[in-house]
Amino acid sequence: MPDRLERYRKKRDPGRTPEPFGQPGGDIAQAPRLFVIQKHAARRLHWDFRLELGGTLRSWAVPKGPSYDPADKRMAVEVEDHPIEYADFEGIIPAGNYGAGAVIVWDRGAWRPIGDPVEGLEKGKLVFELTGYKLRGEWTLVRTRRDGGKQQWLLMKHKDAYAGPRAVAEESVLSGRLLEEVASGVDRAATALREARRLGAKERALGKADPKPMLAETRDEPFSGEGWLFELKYDGYRLLARREGARVALSYRSGDDATMLFPEIVKALEMLPADAVLDGEVVVLDPEGRPSFQGLQQRAQLSRREDISRAAVERPATLFAFDLLALGGLDLRPLPLAERKRLLATVVPRLGPVRFADHVEERGEDLWREVEARGLEGIVAKRADSPYRSGTRSPTWLKIPADRTGDFAVVGFTRPKGSRAAFGALLLASREKEGWHFAGSVGSGFTDRQLEDLHARLAPRARPTPPCDGPVPEGPGNTWVEPEVVVLVRYKQRTGEGLLRHPVFVRVRDDKRPEEAEGPAPAHAEPPRPEVSRGAPAKAQRRVEVSNADKIYFPKEGITKGELVAYYREISPFMLPFLRDRPIVLTRYPDGIEGKSFFQKDAPEWRPEWMRTVRIHGDEIKSTRRSRLDARGPLGGEGDRDLDHFLVDDAEGLAWIANLGTIPIHVFSSRVGSLERPDWCIVDLDPKEAPFAHVVRIARALHDLCDEIGLPSYPKTTGQKGLHVLVPLGGQLTHEQSRSLGELLARAIEADLPDVSTTARAVGARGGRVYLDFMQNGFGKTIAAPYTVRPRPGAPVSVPLRWSEVNARLDPARFTIRTAPARAAKGRDPLLPVLAEKPDLLSALERLRARLSPGARTDRR
Repeated sequence: MPDRLERYRKKRDPGRTPEPFGQPGGDIAQAPRLFVIQKHAARRLHWDFRLELGGTLRSWAVPKGPSYDPADKRMAVEVEDHPIEYADFEGIIPAGNYGAGAVIVWDRGAWRPIGDPVEGLEKGKLVFELTGYKLRGEWTLVRTRRDGGKQQWLLMKHKDAYAGPRAVAEESVLSGRLLEEVASGVDRAATALREARRLGAKERALGKADPKPMLAETRDEPFSGEGWLFELKYDGYRLLARREGARVALSYRSGDDATMLFPEIVKALEMLPADAVLDGEVVVLDPEGRPSFQGLQQRAQLSRREDISRAAVERPATLFAFDLLALGGLDLRPLPLAERKRLLATVVPRLGPVRFADHVEERGEDLWREVEARGLEGIVAKRADSPYRSGTRSPTWLKIPADRTGDFAVVGFTRPKGSRAAFGALLLASREKEGWHFAGSVGSGFTDRQLEDLHARLAPRARPTPPCDGPVPEGPGNTWVEPEVVVLVRYKQRTGEGLLRHPVFVRVRDDKRPEEAEGPAPAHAEPPRPEVSRGAPAKAQRRVEVSNADKIYFPKEGITKGELVAYYREISPFMLPFLRDRPIVLTRYPDGIEGKSFFQKDAPEWRPEWMRTVRIHGDEIKSTRRSRLDARGPLGGEGDRDLDHFLVDDAEGLAWIANLGTIPIHVFSSRVGSLERPDWCIVDLDPKEAPFAHVVRIARALHDLCDEIGLPSYPKTTGQKGLHVLVPLGGQLTHEQSRSLGELLARAIEADLPDVSTTARAVGARGGRVYLDFMQNGFGKTIAAPYTVRPRPGAPVSVPLRWSEVNARLDPARFTIRTAPARAAKGRDPLLPVLAEKPDLLSALERLRARLSPGARTDRR
């Protein structure tokens, strides 16, 4: 293999420049790969865009830098390959050397080629996805010409959920320094040290071992208060970080060393402007920048299976530093928290592997509402004047989880029932003085993989008797184990006997020893000083300004984007009851129905602060799927990710969604607070090439069947060629049970009308018959929302119907963006009962099963 670094080395003298020289090598097929962008003040300011491939960094100089706007085509001049080690280089290339000037690491992360990258580079078109601290989404490099040894390319952003004009932070993602600060030698640390001495900090060595972290008491209810700071409660592992000269050490709360596991954090700490001791939480962020414990677990699994440096690229960790214990030999622990955080913000960046954990002052309830809406862990309240008391649990720090949570030791497990493998439930105990007290069992919240892993960990710890006292269950179905594994459990209440009500397994606490298990939160913990109650802030002015209102979205009818937004505003009183508190999935058409489209599954971080979201964990989606077929649809392929779905509360929220270029809006069948319990069961009548008259005939038959067995049913148009028939459930069934009900209804109709209906999924097997689709019942499955516009000529709308309208004269094409509002305003919505009715499902199912029995089918024939 030729030495691709030969050109690089010829231009540099290792005795005169601090730049690394590296060694070639590596696997071309290896993925994911590292990318880095360095801002470089050489003879001309530019950005160096580098992609790891084949053991080197393929490199381009981009004079104007990358742009998130797809309309910007940025020139990129290909330059010599650089060594992989160059991705960490930040500093000054001395005068007289090639490329002399200041350099910062402007962004870095992972890149994934779309297609063969070697072939793409050879042919002159490289398509790829970036996952960095600043740049995300799909991009393209296109070669425009070859000019001797140099090749010119264009770097362009694709139209996707990340695209659009936006400002990007200019600081280094490693050190937090601006390029100008590196060039001028500005010393932030010196300023911070002078300020620390002025505040009274003394020279004091903290010792070789890191101090024990300060701990928080638990409180159930959020509050606001003067003199309090409120931070996010991060979903990760507590970590103490020490940097002394060239040495960096990371340790968990237990004291166990973690330095080797997080090389990206170590590198960033090495670039701090001074020695320091930080307290914080290490997390793995999801694609929208929110902590994901699932991601942290996947990072740990990668670190065990593969090279840790590759795990750091694929699942990069972030240390959110919320306290500064020491700086440059000064012990800051006696200083007030507010001053420690002010100094922390001076030396730690706000973006990158190590970043400042921000806070709000006084307005705890406001932060709580935002945390609750976004499905985050909770908040932590801290007295602004509190010193740092190592190793103590202080009432000046209060953690307020979004749900009641507790750490419990696993003391046993029960025998599995039905189709479940490994075990049925974990038996739990909480620590009380010197012993263990039985706290009940938890049997929900597990994925199949977690069931297997936990059983493998617990089985070798079996013992003949329970290691705890209290209301311990008896019987042969219980296996008792030594209390050595700690789990985090979310629950609603605790009974007088200390048993958990409605517990849900969250995760294993590998970062805690059994003796550190805190058990459940106390009923209430008052803050130690009087509160100053703060009401909810006045509702923000929410008036969405429509961008590109004259852009044509439906060419044949001349319907513009402005008309689309206006329609959604006008229809909002009728549409919002079906959207409120219900996760949604968007399909965006930024150039109208004849342009490209893409799903918007995850709410972007640049949304308005008043737009609510709900987080749905990837494990929740995967654990409810029974087959590979269930992974299809708008959420298909996202089972490993945590997604933050929009919740639309009002007309302006609907307008904001439409202004993104959203045409159809799809909704979940369940609502926040009871996501595991759908409000309806749906049978989707999909004709494909079958005549619409057959759809009407089948819908009428389905209505008659539901009447016969005692189930209410409600129709609506799909906005395309078919009809939806919805049966209200009143939250009485799980998603799997709802799908079973839909299947029974569909198969009953198929048996009655075999000439025109079928449950065959494959189009080729339908024989021109209408497909009775019951598979849209399931967790994460969505349907076209009532009153949503569909991206078809004519701008059709999905509208609720009365059964009297489902006849031979029904023409769904009559219901459009221009006719639906007037129709909706004429009277009570015929579909509204599907949101509230609670039918006698048990009796109906008994009648339906009887009807489907072989004897009953023979009688009907």
